[in-house]
Amino acid sequence: MTGRLSVGVAATLDHAIVADLAPRLEQLGFFALWVNDTAGADALSALAVAAARTERLRLAVGVIPMDRRPPAEILADVAALELPEDRLVLGVGSGSRRGHGVLAAVRAELAELRADTSARVMLGALGPGMRRLAAQAADGPLLSWLTPDRSAAIAGELETSTVLYVRAAFDDDARPKLTAEAARYAQYPAYAAHFARERIDPLDTVVDGDLQRVAAYRAAVDEVVLRAIVADETASDYLRFAEHAVAAA
Repeated sequence: MTGRLSVGVAATLDHAIVADLAPRLEQLGFFALWVNDTAGADALSALAVAAARTERLRLAVGVIPMDRRPPAEILADVAALELPEDRLVLGVGSGSRRGHGVLAAVRAELAELRADTSARVMLGALGPGMRRLAAQAADGPLLSWLTPDRSAAIAGELETSTVLYVRAAFDDDARPKLTAEAARYAQYPAYAAHFARERIDPLDTVVDGDLQRVAAYRAAVDEVVLRAIVADETASDYLRFAEHAVAAA
């Protein structure tokens, strides 16, 4: 397998940078631009900016927590922004909900989404139960914070399309931010439980300038999203990230 290669950015990224980055990603042959949904920022609006500047690039959001933005609201925003559903991927998740009944609630929400959109719907999935639900009721799981070996094992178990987020940095000046990002996620209870369950260190799941590691991830899953960690939030840094990453394509 040689999985497709995509780039991910945060929804807080200046839309002017998104407007510069999206067509360059398309020119370089990347499969998709993924925008992380972030509280206080609108990932779908960022995708609308990218849509206006591209023709083939897939437009993906990951993940929208459905306890904060229910399916009807997501679908209304997609329609209002006139996002091209043939290029759109809606990554959604359970949000902060835990405990009994969550899987059933998410299953119902996935059914509501898929009934009213032709866009692909991927489910953010850390644990085994949510991963199985993604294989059964969505177009597949959106995985994150995994080693190449573990990613391959999970993909083999699920026998469905798998997308994997991988934090990545290619510039020396960005590496402290990559380390800080891993440490920050390790403090969140759901991710701390994930790292303990998988018996992995967060820094074992990132790309720190190693293009061979990108190739290992691409051999494991159908699509690898390199979540761009750059030194400065400038267009030039993101464009340089893309040009470094394309060497792994």
